[in-house]
Amino acid sequence: MAISLSPYLNFPGNGREAMTYYEGVFGGELQLWGFGEFGIEGMPGDGLMHGQLEIGDNLSIMASDAMPGAEQTWGGTRVYCSLFGDDLTTMQGWFDALAADGSVGAPLEKQVWGDIYGLVKDRYGIEWMFNVSIPEGWSQRG
Repeated sequence: MAISLSPYLNFPGNGREAMTYYEGVFGGELQLWGFGEFGIEGMPGDGLMHGQLEIGDNLSIMASDAMPGAEQTWGGTRVYCSLFGDDLTTMQGWFDALAADGSVGAPLEKQVWGDIYGLVKDRYGIEWMFNVSIPEGWSQRG
């Protein structure tokens, strides 16, 4: 049995911009569908009905623009997108790209549990947790 879990992000009208930004950070193949393409009334025609970014075989990010009044309906949530892996070079590049016009909550560095961890909030307010298994032969530079 194969199961996957992908974050589905919701944006206040700037979903296309955000997903294009994530394509620039992570690479991959991006597909975007607008409300106008499906004739959905009450939503801006150029608004993002569904976006999907496929990054390799095991990682995808999906998103849409919020429906009017969604903030009142949901009441707000706090979600982190967590990335786990052992490719320090790739994950460091993603962390740095998100941090370039975002803010670092915790720098990407070795932690007491033995892995490299960092937290960054991107320019869209999405928080990303990075946990990198330390590659063999790695030594922290200080």
